[in-house]
Amino acid sequence: MNPSHAPSDPHTSLDRTLQVPHPSHDRGLEFDLSTLMSRRSLGMFIGAGGAAVALAACTPAGSTSTASTSASGATGTATETATVSAAATPATSAATASPTLTRAIAECGVEIPEETAGPYPGDGSNGPNVLEASGVVRQDITSSFGTSTTKAEGVPLTITLTLLDNANGCVPLAGAAVYAWHCDRSGKYSMYDAGLANENYLRGVQEADANGQVTFTSIFPGAYSGRWPHIHFEVFESMSNATSAGQVLAVSQIALTQAACDDVYATAGYEASVANMKRTTLKSDNVFGDDGGTYQLAAMSGSAASGYTAGLNVTI
Repeated sequence: MNPSHAPSDPHTSLDRTLQVPHPSHDRGLEFDLSTLMSRRSLGMFIGAGGAAVALAACTPAGSTSTASTSASGATGTATETATVSAAATPATSAATASPTLTRAIAECGVEIPEETAGPYPGDGSNGPNVLEASGVVRQDITSSFGTSTTKAEGVPLTITLTLLDNANGCVPLAGAAVYAWHCDRSGKYSMYDAGLANENYLRGVQEADANGQVTFTSIFPGAYSGRWPHIHFEVFESMSNATSAGQVLAVSQIALTQAACDDVYATAGYEASVANMKRTTLKSDNVFGDDGGTYQLAAMSGSAASGYTAGLNVTI
């Protein structure tokens, strides 16, 4: 086990307990607890590339739908199926939406659970601020930018988030912005961990397109002691707000599937993640543990050899 991520390491304990203030979005412990208690119903998004759908809450009135979510890897396949009844009709016509957006709208109705940004957000709320740096707006976040061009190595991962406005009939949040960040394959965070203060890889901002979608090209993160493999993200009202650390609409995390993790962690460079995964489950994780990651588990497809895609429906 990497000593920098022993059980007492802040990567483990502070991912849940350390809350840092953010303009117009107080992420204190009291806020996190209250929002966790107010979770309503279940919903997940079908990822880019045709992964299967999960639970829904906004299909046409009076209808019932059956959906399934699958994640496959070299070490096995995990499938979850659920049947739900819907109660509302989306405001956006499926006839004019893309197939991916159509599926996301059909599953809209569940606001993304609020989570801590953790101790290493890099948004100026706890130390350095990458959001004000020229070059942070980018799709490919595998390399550092600015004074360094160091590239984070690992299995390719494409992350797609679909942002939907729950208060206005599940319409796409076009023009909103997402800041995403995560650890490298060794479980370390740029800008914070020892030797990485001058690196800013695996961090970036994207503006949502007309379908409310943002996509990041990255690498599969490692698993460090005490945490289930995850990706952090913040949703901002606009690109200008994102690059000036302005108003935040949502702060949450993406949980990766066990099948994908087992597949990736069997490859070179992820050796430390194997032991860390054995000590952690979604139920024991100090962020996803209250519901087993149900609300934030990505729909995933691919393989360690060809790379993975991860998709999540983010209703706000």
